[in-house]
Amino acid sequence: MLSDDILYLSVWELGARIAARWISPIELTEAYLERLERIGPKLGAVATVTRELAMEQARAAEQEIAAGHSRGPLHGIPYGAKDLLATRGIPTAWGAPPFKKQVFDYDATVIRKLREAGAVLVAKLAMIELAGGGGYNSASASLQGATRNPFNTGYWAGGSSSGPAAAVAAGLVGFAIGSETLGSIVTPAAFCAVSGLRTTYGRVSRHGAMPLSWTMDKLGPMCRTAVDCGLVLNAIAGEDSLDAASRREPLYWWPPNDEKRARSLAGKRLGVLRPDFKTAGNADVGANFDAALEVLRKIGARVEETSLPEFPYAAVAETIYSAEMASVFRPFVESGQVDGLLDDSQKAGLVAAQSLRATDYLDACRLRTEIQSEMANLFEKYDALAAPSRTSTAPAVDRDFEAAPETPDRANLIAGSNIAGLPAISVPCGFTREKNLPIGIQFVCDALREDACIECAHAYQLATDWHTRRPKLQ
Repeated sequence: MLSDDILYLSVWELGARIAARWISPIELTEAYLERLERIGPKLGAVATVTRELAMEQARAAEQEIAAGHSRGPLHGIPYGAKDLLATRGIPTAWGAPPFKKQVFDYDATVIRKLREAGAVLVAKLAMIELAGGGGYNSASASLQGATRNPFNTGYWAGGSSSGPAAAVAAGLVGFAIGSETLGSIVTPAAFCAVSGLRTTYGRVSRHGAMPLSWTMDKLGPMCRTAVDCGLVLNAIAGEDSLDAASRREPLYWWPPNDEKRARSLAGKRLGVLRPDFKTAGNADVGANFDAALEVLRKIGARVEETSLPEFPYAAVAETIYSAEMASVFRPFVESGQVDGLLDDSQKAGLVAAQSLRATDYLDACRLRTEIQSEMANLFEKYDALAAPSRTSTAPAVDRDFEAAPETPDRANLIAGSNIAGLPAISVPCGFTREKNLPIGIQFVCDALREDACIECAHAYQLATDWHTRRPKLQ
């Protein structure tokens, strides 16, 4: 069996070893499957292990590579997908009891593209039921129960892409695919010390993904490094006739050949959104964020504090996705199946959304246009915005979320950038001293500038080693 040292390698490193025939896709897949079946249930991270499909794909990859036919850096790499992505003949339960027997007869576009890139699907990964659209008050609002943080299992992995984040952090998969409407990639990436890339709205097709908000849903990679996020994005980005919102603008990102240049952010202008940690958030988060800013200065970035324009970001975001969610799940609510959900807050939220006024939705859409314009103005001055991914660390798995409301600073940036459909990447920048809980920094960039997000994060990771830390798991 392969060692943990191998299983924790980045996608880039694994791909190079597979191409050089140092590692076999079959033995790599078997090793991840063993780890998924042994550790996955302890963390509540896995919805379905796809052993039969995985071995079939691994054998095909090994044969093709042996014949000299390489599909690229993902060929033979095992991965996991959030359980809201349709997979032909395999349950796709959306994390919710009423859908636990749901099986589609087609693959989501992202699943198809990864198959064409030679990646090996080893698992469907846990998520908060219905991606938490109705609101939820407990980490246990999932078919798999609370997904535990690999770095401290008394704490939560984050939502709603909890399974993908925990699986990557625990070395159960080479990479994973998550989704975000309002923080569901950035938050668990920060809580679990992984690199999570929220893509520009429309950059990645959502065909075959459970819809929550047609104008805010986005898919993206969750990996061990920023470089990995770029490699996966290369494979999954692009226009798709099955998703009318998908973008046709080309994307091609590759790790820079000039490492000296990659290590420098000389000339890059970073607008810093720094919360007041004396009144909100965790002091350790503030200290580690300040240390990260110092690293960014040392590698050449021009760092300047700034602020977001004044808008009711959280209210606008919640109104838009609630109204669209009400339409998506109206038959589900009216049928009474909503009563089968686990979380009472989720049930109440889905029902309440049916009464949201059209004028409120239209007002929110009008404000979104203004927000998009003002956010675009910021990127005339800055190449990226930098901020703590979250101002606080992961809550305990048994914590009542209503007793721990989100701070305005976090909600403003995550809500504002999601409303505007902008890309962001969260990467680890430290851990708390007492409980070993991860801390993240995020870089938000202009639309279609995932390359700039990755460039900032990659340079930071070349100068630090937070992303190499591993949890202690048995």
